[in-house]
Amino acid sequence: MKEETMTFKIVNDEGKEVECEVLFTFESDETKKNYIVYTDNTLDEEGNTKVYASTYNPDEDETKLLAIETEKEWKIIETILDELQNESAGSDEENKG
Repeated sequence: MKEETMTFKIVNDEGKEVECEVLFTFESDETKKNYIVYTDNTLDEEGNTKVYASTYNPDEDETKLLAIETEKEWKIIETILDELQNESAGSDEENKG
């Protein structure tokens, strides 16, 4: 069974429409905000997939992505990304055995 991928479109700085894939969303108990972490599946100079994050209000009819404003918020997101990456690396190791 294939997992359904959630995607959405944004208009980038150059005015081009870009399709993005939602990696995950979460609500922080600490900040009381909702976050969306997503990618446009492009690569940086080192060959890593570029990942972006924004805040959003899930109760609005038309979702608006808002900038993350504080270093504290970035730390929360980085911690979750690190945990997911470690879990993924662990499951890769188990599948090799």
